[in-house]
Amino acid sequence: MPAMDVWLVPGKCSLWRILLLWSLWLDSLGSVLGCPANCVCNSSDINCTKPDDGNLFPLLEGHESATSNGNSIVNITDISRNITSIHIENWKGLHTLNAVDMELYTGLQKLTIKNSGLRNIQPRAFAKNPQLQYINLSGNRLTSLSWQLFQNLELVDLRIERNHFNCSCEIRWIQLGQAKNEANLKRQQLYCMNTEGIVIPLQEMNISQCDLPQISVSHSSLIVQEGDNAVLTCNGSGSPLPDVDWIVTNLHSINTHQSNVNWTNVHSINLTLVNVAHEDNGFILTCIAENVVGMTNASVLLTVYFPPRILSLKEPVSRLEHCIEFMVLGNPPPILTWFHNGKTLREVDFIRTEFYRQDNVTEGCLLFNKPTHYYNGNYTLVATNKLGVAKQTVYAHFLGQPFPETDYYFSVADFGSPTPPISVTHKPEEDTFGVSIAVGLAAFACVLLVVLFIVINKYGRRSKFGMKGPVAVISGEEDSASPLHHINHGITTPSSLDAGPDTVVIGMTRIPVIENPQYFRQGHNCHKPDTCFREYMLNTISLPGHSQPLNQGIYVHDVGVYFSKGRHVF
Repeated sequence: MPAMDVWLVPGKCSLWRILLLWSLWLDSLGSVLGCPANCVCNSSDINCTKPDDGNLFPLLEGHESATSNGNSIVNITDISRNITSIHIENWKGLHTLNAVDMELYTGLQKLTIKNSGLRNIQPRAFAKNPQLQYINLSGNRLTSLSWQLFQNLELVDLRIERNHFNCSCEIRWIQLGQAKNEANLKRQQLYCMNTEGIVIPLQEMNISQCDLPQISVSHSSLIVQEGDNAVLTCNGSGSPLPDVDWIVTNLHSINTHQSNVNWTNVHSINLTLVNVAHEDNGFILTCIAENVVGMTNASVLLTVYFPPRILSLKEPVSRLEHCIEFMVLGNPPPILTWFHNGKTLREVDFIRTEFYRQDNVTEGCLLFNKPTHYYNGNYTLVATNKLGVAKQTVYAHFLGQPFPETDYYFSVADFGSPTPPISVTHKPEEDTFGVSIAVGLAAFACVLLVVLFIVINKYGRRSKFGMKGPVAVISGEEDSASPLHHINHGITTPSSLDAGPDTVVIGMTRIPVIENPQYFRQGHNCHKPDTCFREYMLNTISLPGHSQPLNQGIYVHDVGVYFSKGRHVF
């Protein structure tokens, strides 16, 4: 089978391809890493578990990597920082761990050196390995171990079993850490050899004059004004006598240290601040006292007061609302006041200040909700605290004036309202006289209409049917309460004058009617004795074209009628 066909058969050749690629990758990696003897290396681990009598810590060696131009060299530092785990075991000749051995492995997280001949670790061996979380030093020949090796590490697990510790003040910190179960020390069986050569549990070790240092400071907090000088004192005591110092990294103010030992067990140090800067407001001054047992510290909060300063005041910009952005520096936090064209601005819902404070800076906006041309003008910000006043002015233009020829003056400081007072424009006298006449005529017309309405209501209801005399003519001029009001629609003819009594003329026809005397009578009571009964002789009422009379079937409902010979009810 041709060579090309072999690569096309996945069932037979896939495993061989993987092995071939793996071997090629290992060869290339080995040529770059230069893994130490008796060790196995990959891109993240170095494992040295085979016995070795060498006294040097295993280090990677960089080699040149051939390229087309032949001038590329692999940087060993880049390779070393990718190593996260180093495991060394049974290296009896390895006695000392130096800082230079560890400084290249900046990404190291796990270090194991066990069952070896390690006796000494230099004080700053792990200074360049801040990510170390697991250290296993069990089964070595360590007689003492300093806490300062691990002070900058966040150790989760520290294994130090099966070492030849001496019962001394140098391992007192381990005893204290075991009691607090720090770094998983409580679960380990730790021992030390006392002055009599007896191996005892570490928990039973009793060393006199070997304790953590005590510390005190002259101020728990310090308040000064910008430009002042200040002195702070820190005292450290204990046995062994501690070293005392102030940590002033990143402090802007000029500072000097003066150390002195007052007594045999007290170490004092003064910190002098000269021309205190406002940038140091809120700075934490820390004093530390340390000995072989451990370290203690005390802190002082530095508060610096200084007058306000307006760092920026910008012209308005349109966002969700129009904003005049500002930034003010000051401590104590300054009180902010706004002026519009020289007058104090009263803030309301639609003109308000919103800000937040962070450290010494007050930053925010003067917000306007839909401002008009009345809001144009100079806006002055005044920042005030007990040490001084700062002010700055910016011109704000929101809208152009819609009627430039109109004279007006308005300041939003007067009312705090977007609706300005009405400005009066002077008109010529002729226009004023014409307006007065129009208003007078309108008023006269209104009065006339009211009088007519009163007259109609007062005199138009005297006769509901408008029957004056023997003949009533139904017309539009009669009261609308008449039952026959809408029949004639106000049309009368000369023939209506010939109509007889009890007759209504509708169009050209005379219709006999009678009036109900009780219909429009006010206060009528049928049960009074004087109620009379009027007898009417009803004539036949008919309309042209109708054979049946219209007045048949007329009856009276619930009317009591009294006769001389008795009471009859219809």
